[in-house]
Amino acid sequence: MALLLDGLDLLSPGGLTESGAPLRLPISSIDEDPDQPRQEFDDESLTELAATIRERGVRQPVSVREHPAQLGRWMLNFGARRLRASKLAELSEIPAFIDNAADSYDQVIENEQRKGLTPLELALFVQRRLTAGDSQAEIARHMGKSRQFVTMATALIDAPDWLMAAYREGRCRGLNELYELRKLAGSDPQAVEAWTSDRDTITRDRVMSLRANLASRSSSVRAGASALIQADAASGDASTRPSPPASADAPPVVSQPATRRTPVRLRLIADLDGVCVVVETASAPSSPGHLFVRAVGASDAQVVEARRLKLTGLMAD
Repeated sequence: MALLLDGLDLLSPGGLTESGAPLRLPISSIDEDPDQPRQEFDDESLTELAATIRERGVRQPVSVREHPAQLGRWMLNFGARRLRASKLAELSEIPAFIDNAADSYDQVIENEQRKGLTPLELALFVQRRLTAGDSQAEIARHMGKSRQFVTMATALIDAPDWLMAAYREGRCRGLNELYELRKLAGSDPQAVEAWTSDRDTITRDRVMSLRANLASRSSSVRAGASALIQADAASGDASTRPSPPASADAPPVVSQPATRRTPVRLRLIADLDGVCVVVETASAPSSPGHLFVRAVGASDAQVVEARRLKLTGLMAD
């Protein structure tokens, strides 16, 4: 039978019996907190814990508080893994302490100290607190964490599908790596998505190497496009440049008949996997979604998918 709230005055503080032992509450009277930060549970780990509980019992009591809506029932503060494993072990009761003052921040801190929350669990918690009106600074202060930690914990909030796939598949589980990939995708989403999808395991060293490669490629593409534009400007028709002012002793200048210049045609400069290329717009391949391109300085063109190109500038013929 569930312990009634009317009998709480017979207990010492903290939910202890007169002998100092924790209460033994019916498992069926305890509900898990739907806002509990711990949301991801490993089935194999729970099965192992259930086997230990069958043999030795629950050695560490769970923490509960009075159920806010149902008299005689309890809401779990801490111990979701122990509660679930006890159910698997087919126990009818579980040792428990009563703590009516516990809140969601206490739950996060307890879970982090016992077994760190996963990046997704942290993201969901931070999202709930932000929705409730807490600032990142307040969240960091209540959790006893740095502001940077809370910022990184937002990596999986509304994350793109490719990043969630890498997380769900176990290829990228580190908070730092997830945050860095999310940040890099802000400037070059296609490259980062392709890189992430091609990796079995994503480590911090690999992500740092990706960041360096993207920075180097961006610099080389900008430099290449700038050099092309400057070279084209320098090779312009000298007859179109303004003449220097004539001095009094200079011989008369003989006028030349005006010549008609050929209209300037602009061509697109693009980045193709780190190579600066010129997009040929005079003709198109027969395959839809493809374009002719040639590397700068090369005469032969190749056919590539248009989505692989990142436009970086213009040049004049």
